[in-house]
Amino acid sequence: MANKHAALNTLIEPVVTAMGFDLWGVDYLAQGKHSRLVIYIESAEGVTVDDCASVSRQVSGVLDVEDPIAGEYRLEVSSPGMDRPLFTLDQFARFKGSHVKVKLSVPFEGRRKFQGQLAGVEGDEILLQLDGQEYCFPVESIEQARVVPQFDN
Repeated sequence: MANKHAALNTLIEPVVTAMGFDLWGVDYLAQGKHSRLVIYIESAEGVTVDDCASVSRQVSGVLDVEDPIAGEYRLEVSSPGMDRPLFTLDQFARFKGSHVKVKLSVPFEGRRKFQGQLAGVEGDEILLQLDGQEYCFPVESIEQARVVPQFDN
């Protein structure tokens, strides 16, 4: 699946960049007839619904020609939002100190889901602090990671 994401990133990034946006990440969720391709874009000026629609039209044209995904899928374009997904080591480093949820592709100590404070990045691993312990997870073992917004009362 990592190769599929890399191929989609390579195909989509030039289109998004040419339109003046940054590609935050691509998430392909294979679920038969209900598969989804979610493209996250961002810009210093923010992202509007019209921006998402424009990017969707442009990327859709490229995907129709290149046809990287077999079968049916729904294309969605969105800003990463406050609960943004994290895809790369640079993104994890950028959000050091944030509260994050991590889902691993294989269980570690009997569990796949962890939630805690992102303590940083070391080599190709993220450091996560929870329950008074620090865990190291190789970035390739992470199936999904999201920032958990914190609100002061």
